[in-house]
Amino acid sequence: MRSAVSTSAFRQAARPRRLPTQYSRFASSNAETAQKKTQDALGSAQKTAEKLWESSKKFLGPLGERAGSMLGSYRQPVMYNLSVARELLKQVYVAERLQPPTDLAVVRSAYSTLWSRASSQAYWRGILSSGEWAKVAIYAVEAYGIFKIGEIVGRRSVVGYNLQ
Repeated sequence: MRSAVSTSAFRQAARPRRLPTQYSRFASSNAETAQKKTQDALGSAQKTAEKLWESSKKFLGPLGERAGSMLGSYRQPVMYNLSVARELLKQVYVAERLQPPTDLAVVRSAYSTLWSRASSQAYWRGILSSGEWAKVAIYAVEAYGIFKIGEIVGRRSVVGYNLQ
């Protein structure tokens, strides 16, 4: 009867050995193409940011120049981040096949569905029995948080209004 140690030693000895240079590379060509795509997206984002900045200066006139001078050295990073966000949203828009509603009837039907569900006791009982109440509660907390952030930004103060 063979021992477990001799079997594992035999397997290791019988296994073909690779030199460190013989290890296979995984997705190197994909990494190179991804890097090239990233560089192209960066260039596109920078060009878009400059175009946006120039058009906003032209549209806003002296007010745009004043806003640009207020940003100071932060102008370039802010414009870059805005253009990256724009490109990202554009890719999501295309990938998800999003489109604005083409008819007012579509908007009305969506809101009437929301209103009918919110006012129906049977709907709320179904949510409670299925366990989806937690998901609805999280959505409600997110909506409330976004509302409060909007209030803080609108007041330009975390607590109360600055009355001077």
